[in-house]
Amino acid sequence: MIGAGVVNGRLKQVSLHRRVTLLAALCVAGAVAFVSLGAYLIVRQNLYEQLDENLRQRAAAAVDSPTISDQLSEIPVGLLAASDVRIGVLDADGLRIPYGGTPPSINSEDLDVADGRSPEHLWTDGRTGFRTISVPYGEGRAIVVAQSMQPIRNTLATLNVVLFVIGGVGVLFAALAGTAVARTGLRPVQRLTEASERVAHSGDLRPIPISGDDELSRLTQSFNAMLGAVAESQERQRRLVADAGHELRTPLTSMRTNLELLLASERPDTPTLSEQDRTEIHADVRAQLDELTQLIGDLVELAREDAPQAVHEPVDVVEVVERALDRARRRAVTDVQFDVRLQPWSLLGDSSSLERAVLNLLDNAVKFSPGGGVVRLELRQLGDGSAVVEVADSGPGIADADLPYVFERFYRSSEARTLPGSGLGLAIVKQAAERHGGSVWAGRAPEGGALFLLRLPGRP
Repeated sequence: MIGAGVVNGRLKQVSLHRRVTLLAALCVAGAVAFVSLGAYLIVRQNLYEQLDENLRQRAAAAVDSPTISDQLSEIPVGLLAASDVRIGVLDADGLRIPYGGTPPSINSEDLDVADGRSPEHLWTDGRTGFRTISVPYGEGRAIVVAQSMQPIRNTLATLNVVLFVIGGVGVLFAALAGTAVARTGLRPVQRLTEASERVAHSGDLRPIPISGDDELSRLTQSFNAMLGAVAESQERQRRLVADAGHELRTPLTSMRTNLELLLASERPDTPTLSEQDRTEIHADVRAQLDELTQLIGDLVELAREDAPQAVHEPVDVVEVVERALDRARRRAVTDVQFDVRLQPWSLLGDSSSLERAVLNLLDNAVKFSPGGGVVRLELRQLGDGSAVVEVADSGPGIADADLPYVFERFYRSSEARTLPGSGLGLAIVKQAAERHGGSVWAGRAPEGGALFLLRLPGRP
């Protein structure tokens, strides 16, 4: 286990380029070794089988050949033509050979063949390197034929050298091919690495050029999509900060002017403010503080909605709408009536986020409704796996020119600029809807005022 850990640690220190090259060389080396070993074993087996078959044929030919007289013995003519072998006749008196040649080796099992107890005996003499066969030759005799295995061994040695050279060339070629493949195939990875380092050091979010349609090209496309998302997020953050600074500047400037006026009136030898002026300045400061508080709260809520969060909490939409309705009634500064009709609906999501979205719609309806007006609030099922929260007021409605922009951050129509607000409420509604897989829509209500639809997926 320790050795394996050391090997893994060393492999992790090797670059991917070298690992690809090493892997290609090892794969080819394994394949070449497997094929070479198989070829060597097959050739070796065939050569030995041919040798054995050749010995059997020569022994059979010697048995069937006519004999001639040589001194006191009869010797098969076929033996005299076998100049590349050692031959002899084995009988009870021992081994006789023609013309004084080198006798083949024998053992006890060859005597069994001569005595008729065995039909054939084939064996290898490791001392002399000869392959020997003995077959019956008449009554009480056997022919022994032995052939050297050195030619076969020379052939196998040559085959070993050839296979080794070919395998070495194959491994070298595989290493070179692996290097070329690694350089070509890992070039997109190198570009991704350089782009990542560029983003980390300079913040440059330019996309990487894409060539081809393979897995690495798709990886580059995903990386470019990530860079685009990061660039878009940065742009939204910059726009949010710029818009927030612009919106904060007006109440802060007004507060500063009023506070400087109050402080100046308390200095000696300066005109004093009347009680009515002082009361108006105090009321204006309190109004500016309320506006700042609402703006900061909306910014915090918007930042919280921007953060990616996994929401899996079961939510009863009726309860969420009722809580938002109670808060809207307490916060209403005008005498506004609420016409409420709710149908059961539930989903998986964030109850606080949905409550804030519904509350913003109700606050917006209350703000634009005249005294004694009616705000219609309805939660109804659509029958397609979704439900809609519908909020309509009896105010002046939204101008057609303002409809495409009402859900943008800090956007306020000309009529709304004279009323309190930050211009972030409807943007928060839109983000909450999209976060839950829904959508929002704005238009004109049958009552003549503004109509907002918050569509949410879920189930009854």
